[in-house]
Amino acid sequence: MNKLNNGFTIFLSLLVEAMPFLLLGVLFSSLLLFFVDERKLVEKMPKNPLLGALVGSMVGFLFPVCECGNVPVARRLLMQGVPTSVAIGFLLAAPTINPIVIWATWTAFRDQPEIVVLRVVFSLSIATIIGFVFSFQKDLTPIVQPALARYLKFNPPPTAQTKRRAKLSPAQQQASVPTLLQSGTFLLGAGQTTRLETAAEATSANSPQSKPLGAKLRLVLENTVQELRELGAVLVIGSAIAAAIQVLAPRELILSLGSGPISSITAMLVLAAVVSICSTVDSFFALSFASVFTSGSLLAFLVFGPMVDLKGVGLMLTIFQPRAIFYLFGLAALLTFLFTLILNLHFI
Repeated sequence: MNKLNNGFTIFLSLLVEAMPFLLLGVLFSSLLLFFVDERKLVEKMPKNPLLGALVGSMVGFLFPVCECGNVPVARRLLMQGVPTSVAIGFLLAAPTINPIVIWATWTAFRDQPEIVVLRVVFSLSIATIIGFVFSFQKDLTPIVQPALARYLKFNPPPTAQTKRRAKLSPAQQQASVPTLLQSGTFLLGAGQTTRLETAAEATSANSPQSKPLGAKLRLVLENTVQELRELGAVLVIGSAIAAAIQVLAPRELILSLGSGPISSITAMLVLAAVVSICSTVDSFFALSFASVFTSGSLLAFLVFGPMVDLKGVGLMLTIFQPRAIFYLFGLAALLTFLFTLILNLHFI
């Protein structure tokens, strides 16, 4: 019973902590859709993959969202036609490269300013590298969810099958598949079935940027409710899983691994993925281990945690296929381990 109470308390704390930032990200995502001209946005983004990944990683400094709020923003950027390297860079770096998190890290590690600097440097470097690697995937269809792939601005050259299908009108394409077998999200009401994707296409066709302010605000509200409903559900599931693992994982075993240069990093990488603490407060959690764990392992927690955690997996599944998430998280773990191991070996 005691473990159940602790797990429920952790679940609520994770949910209450993350939900405001998820709402902030959804709101900003909606503002991008209805107030930002996507053509101008794409034109301003660097075409060079490496530079684009770097710029995307630094954009988070202007938009302080955590690892919950960055997912809807990254998804909207992809839908607006932003290069993959920019979106991936933002997705991984935004939770750390923003003034709120930097200030919180400085407050926690004021006596160790190198932790603050290296957290920014490592996060920026890793996000840029991974964004650059993903830029080689020109056709995003195999790595993103089908519901998102339909709205990508930069689609690959059409195949013979898509050319034949393109000859049909949208109504004919839709009618060729039974309603119950069509992919997508449906709303039931007023005696008819409405696809959310159809509503999004209609919104896009009506050029939201040209609408009056009142209409824009109404569309922002409708889009915010839609995305919050979708992303909030997976956030609840992820928070519940993270809370259960926190209660069941023996902390004593983790603490016993803190002295080794390799074992400490490995333990903190696992801990970062499990505890799923928001990046705005994770510095104070890491500070509690400062007397036991190495500096490199503390940085591993601070760098890897905002990029990868259990509740973030559920949110990222709204953008990417599971295989792509496996590659993305694997690269993040490998690069974080190498960077922090070099730091540990340097100080030993």
